[in-house]
Amino acid sequence: MDIPQAEPLGPPSFRFVPRVQPMRVRAFSLPFRLLATVMVFGIEVWMYVLWQAGQLSPPGLSTAAALGWPLAAVGIMLYTWWHIVTSRTTLTPTALHQSWMWDKKMELGELAYGKLIRVPGLDWLIAPRLYVRTLLGKFAVFYAADAAMLAEFERLIAELKAFRGFR
Repeated sequence: MDIPQAEPLGPPSFRFVPRVQPMRVRAFSLPFRLLATVMVFGIEVWMYVLWQAGQLSPPGLSTAAALGWPLAAVGIMLYTWWHIVTSRTTLTPTALHQSWMWDKKMELGELAYGKLIRVPGLDWLIAPRLYVRTLLGKFAVFYAADAAMLAEFERLIAELKAFRGFR
């Protein structure tokens, strides 16, 4: 005896098939990664020069106490830099994912809205980003510095608008 399947509650799931599966690209452009590298390591050299000149140690503080905050700042900068350099955005038929300090993932079937955010003329430096929101209001931003991925983002947005009936 077959038990009838209950129909799922709520609106139907959005379906999207990328032209390349899985599509995986760098999240940030090469010029941006190079700029971040120059800035982080330039600041580290500058801090080293200040330390060598005795400018980082206020009078009355031990070297260890005086260097605590500057070293913490360097650590945070290196951690952020590493994630800028290694971050990847992946698009599959089921989800969007970006590796980052905390990985971001959004199921495509739950999407309700999407928008591509760009700085006109500066895509080569400032990575365009895809802002997406689910039916329950959860949102995420995914960066991509690749023309093919941006074309897929635009196609995803168009298909999502048509599917959900938004203009």
